[in-house]
Amino acid sequence: MKELKQHFISSSSEYREGAVHVFWQKFAAQNVKSAVLFMTALGIYDVSVNGKDVQEQYFAPGYTYYPRDLFYQKMDVTDAIHNGENILKVYLAQGWYCGRFTFDNKIQIYGDQPAVSWVLQIETMDGRQSEITSSADVTELTSPYAYAGFYDGEIYDATVMEQEIGKAVPYTGAVPDHLEETFTKVRLQEEMPVRAVMQREDSTILDFGQNFAGVITIDPGELPEGTTLTIRHGEILNADGSLYTANLRKAKAEIVYTSGHEKKIYIPKFTYMGFRYAELKGAPYHEGMISARALYSEMKRTGYFQCSNAMVQQLYENQVWGQKSNYVEIPTDCPQRDERMGYTGDGHVYALTGSYNFDTRDFFRKFLKDIRYSQTDNSEGYIPSTVPAQGPAGIGFLNMLGWGNAVTIIPEMLEQQFGSRTALEEQYESIRAFTEMEIRKMGKDQLWIGVNLGDWLMPGKNMGWMAVHNNPVSNSFIVHDLEVISRLAEALGKKEDAERYRHQLELTRTAYQNKFIRKNGKIRGDYQGAYVMALTYVVTEETLRRKMLGYLIRDIRKNGLNTGFFATEHLLPLLADHGESRLAYDLLLQENCPGWMYEIKKGATTVWERWDAIRPDGSVNEAKSGGDNMVSFNHYAFGSVGEFYYRYILGIRPLEPGYRKALIRPYPDVRLGSVSGSYASVNGRIAVAWKYTGKEEVSISAELEMPGRIELPDGRTMDVTAGKYEYVVKTG
Repeated sequence: MKELKQHFISSSSEYREGAVHVFWQKFAAQNVKSAVLFMTALGIYDVSVNGKDVQEQYFAPGYTYYPRDLFYQKMDVTDAIHNGENILKVYLAQGWYCGRFTFDNKIQIYGDQPAVSWVLQIETMDGRQSEITSSADVTELTSPYAYAGFYDGEIYDATVMEQEIGKAVPYTGAVPDHLEETFTKVRLQEEMPVRAVMQREDSTILDFGQNFAGVITIDPGELPEGTTLTIRHGEILNADGSLYTANLRKAKAEIVYTSGHEKKIYIPKFTYMGFRYAELKGAPYHEGMISARALYSEMKRTGYFQCSNAMVQQLYENQVWGQKSNYVEIPTDCPQRDERMGYTGDGHVYALTGSYNFDTRDFFRKFLKDIRYSQTDNSEGYIPSTVPAQGPAGIGFLNMLGWGNAVTIIPEMLEQQFGSRTALEEQYESIRAFTEMEIRKMGKDQLWIGVNLGDWLMPGKNMGWMAVHNNPVSNSFIVHDLEVISRLAEALGKKEDAERYRHQLELTRTAYQNKFIRKNGKIRGDYQGAYVMALTYVVTEETLRRKMLGYLIRDIRKNGLNTGFFATEHLLPLLADHGESRLAYDLLLQENCPGWMYEIKKGATTVWERWDAIRPDGSVNEAKSGGDNMVSFNHYAFGSVGEFYYRYILGIRPLEPGYRKALIRPYPDVRLGSVSGSYASVNGRIAVAWKYTGKEEVSISAELEMPGRIELPDGRTMDVTAGKYEYVVKTG
């Protein structure tokens, strides 16, 4: 629907951060057979026809790299149109386009004013066709929104009367070249009921029992006209029972609602919050007055897990809610503070776990497109740590290796999990440009030595230490990039590229081992993250691997879990794959800090950003980054442990891409008791269950809808056809 580019309109008023414009268009219709509304915006919109909501998508048209790319929506509005005069009403907010966004709290990042465009195509019963566009007579009305933005929330006054304040004007700013229909949608999801009510002297605290991303709803039925409610949101409570908000930083995360004569349920349309608790002021709370809805990108649920160990089960639920809370249009870092940006590093470390929980093909198809368009305007072919990018840029002081490498990690995962090479093929030139940038930066040393964050948020080490010691972690990603593009170039018949990158791979692998790894297997810096990433991506020679594993295992036995964002994803699988499944489970079940079970003992219902977000003494870790508090209680990166649940506890893996053949290789542990779970792959469902019937005997069942291989803990291996299989295994 390229015609939309011709009809962008905006308000004649000057820019004011947080403004929401209301546009109103009258049109006549008779004997309508069909009516289809095409719509897009530079900003975010909400549309109704004759007072009927006709869109289900939140934050339409979605967040893209606006300098080059934009989505539009197609909506069937036939049932909303009647004979005679009709009214189309559009609320236009600033959203990501020109509202306040990023941890720098910038405004007007992509443009000076929001704009909207629509085309309404009508066909009558006798076959006549007509179009109504936003270029026609459009009136601007007074807005009930005094403010709307992602960070501060909404200020909504239901007493405001609709009055004409002017006419919409043609939009004269830049419009992206690429326009396509959306294929991902943020939607309202689960209803989140109030679980507990705590009355305080001047407020009421509502506990929804679950940290999540979403919005509250207000039923003003019993509120006197003119009553103003103020609702603040928070993830935890202070020791005195008050709402903790210090980690929101500059975000107010607040709804201010004034009730009017019409008692229509209010639900925010242009913001969302990350919260478990809501603080209500302005009126006494009564049951049914406040409720909430979760909000995240629409995806089909594909993975499930059940365990008789309650804490192990809680961790599984925590990582799922972490995904729900952070798959909001883009893979965000967190849903509560003044950030909520599309972090490439967080995105790829959790991507495999997320692809078991949900079918993420469209979600990542969109994100990879954002990467390509963002990279196009980078002067060095670099992929930044957050995508969509904010505009043309270079690399900057930190090389941020480990983040932009999502360009290879995510497409490679998609091929294995879903059986299609399309993402890798579409991303080839992007991968190539990024890899060439890495090669230029490595130069004659064949390594990129620079300042970086390394294994981000590794316990006990600050940014200064990691800036100096990051390179074994950072350069491991370059080795992986070279390996992926070598294989991909070969598969695509690009022989010269394949030879070039294979040669560079060997140069860089050799340089890595010479610079960072001693002959006895000890790695520079001697920390767990360095060993894990080198073993995962770099070192292939078995003798050296065994030596390095020895150092890693000794460190773990002495110090317990001690990895950051990147290495944590691979730590437990690495141990299990090398005969240390017992040690892997020890780390999973570790109840002291740092550890997943420690978080659960502290009341976590999602995964934390920092292992010690709440310290053993109960205080919040308010460590600063860039001068601001940096502690989130809903940050899914360490939730990458979900990969261990599906691939090792249950043992479900692809034997061939897309599970054309499946591998079942479970690693039972008596401390979990009984386990069951399933994954609905693109080629059929796989279900696994195991249960200890004695201290040293476990029954295992597997059901596959495709051929596969079953490998049991006692060493037995069976190639099987689709069907159900049951075994008893001695584990002693």
